[in-house]
Amino acid sequence: MTEILMPALSPTMEEGVLSKWHVKVGDVVKAGDVIAEIETDKATMEVEAVDEGEVLEILVAEGSEGVKVNTPIARLKDEGGAVASAQKAAAASPPSNPPTAASVPPAGGQSPVVSPLSGGSTGEAGEGGKSATPKNDATRVFASPLARRLAAQGGIDLSSIKGSGPHGRIVRRDLEGAPTGAAKPAASSAPAAAEPRKVQSLAQMGIPDGSYDLIPLDGMRKAIARRLTDSFRDVPHFPLTIDCEIDGLLASRARVNAMLETYGVKVSVNDFVIKASAMALKAVPEANASYTPEGIAMHHHADVAMAVAIDGGLITPIIRAAETKSLSQIATESKDLAKRARDRKLKPDEFQGGTFSVSNLGMFGIKSFASIINEPQGAIMSVGAGEPRPVVVNGQLAVATVMTVTLTCDHRVVDGVIGAKFLQVFKAMIEDPVTMLA
Repeated sequence: MTEILMPALSPTMEEGVLSKWHVKVGDVVKAGDVIAEIETDKATMEVEAVDEGEVLEILVAEGSEGVKVNTPIARLKDEGGAVASAQKAAAASPPSNPPTAASVPPAGGQSPVVSPLSGGSTGEAGEGGKSATPKNDATRVFASPLARRLAAQGGIDLSSIKGSGPHGRIVRRDLEGAPTGAAKPAASSAPAAAEPRKVQSLAQMGIPDGSYDLIPLDGMRKAIARRLTDSFRDVPHFPLTIDCEIDGLLASRARVNAMLETYGVKVSVNDFVIKASAMALKAVPEANASYTPEGIAMHHHADVAMAVAIDGGLITPIIRAAETKSLSQIATESKDLAKRARDRKLKPDEFQGGTFSVSNLGMFGIKSFASIINEPQGAIMSVGAGEPRPVVVNGQLAVATVMTVTLTCDHRVVDGVIGAKFLQVFKAMIEDPVTMLA
């Protein structure tokens, strides 16, 4: 018998909603079969089986909320009905022991069958499932099957790697950048422990009970609160603001949309902003960077994340390598990502990562604002409304359509001069979109 555990579908996931089962008791599943749908704080994703066998028992019903990562959600009957040795060991060991690799799906929602490198299932006992001597728990290395296979192919020593998966288990992302033969320990993303702040109740602050309705925090709102609090507290940030005249952009947009009308594509001002941001990041590569304890990460591509409001919060789907894409490609991709974001159908790699963010509140009439940095990105740009304003042209007062943008920078990696150079290039491209083609 093999237990199917609640998977960690993202690095920050602690619990989720088991929204739907695709199997029932008595069904026979193979590795790679979709067995359930899990709703996280960001999206609804399909879960694949990593073992094969008959569904013996469903332990968590559809619609169950707050299901903790690594909680058993179902049981499979192995071929021949044998009880897996890993399950015997888990039953005999204290609850604090990490679960075995055989019983835990890889972190991040990635099943071994997804990767072309995965091949067949690889257990800890080695080829043929036999082990000459039992391993001591004190020295045992816990790793996903895919991580073990990749480490074997790359000649990487797993014992020197610190795992970032559940209970310290080594997963695929821990192997990235590790040198052949001796991998370096993965840097921990956990912040140093701090004295918890004492939070007063509303009643203690003068707002009486019964004078308000309390809406419980869901997973998304908890994640937003935690990440943005960490960013605002820990990242030394500063804003840079500049005005852009966009009459030329609006005229260019009208001409572009007239040409694309027969293809059913419509380019928005935000699509121009994403394209100009990506081009400016390539022109000023120091702005396309992230701070890490090991050094400054200079990104190869401008992966631009765009803030999308959804029920209960927001999410930032990413236009990958935006500098290589045309306006029509960006328009098509951004609309598809925004729609699937609102439907909570994005895959983790479509909203995790990114090297730069754009947040646009211009459609709500907001003139200017400053956003909080989306770590580990080095900067985020806030875009206000384009509106007629008085300007001085050749010493004469005139009227132009002006859009205010504010760049919030992580001062550890993007200092004032770098941010100013980026905005200069961005402004030139936005005011004369033809320069984006150069």
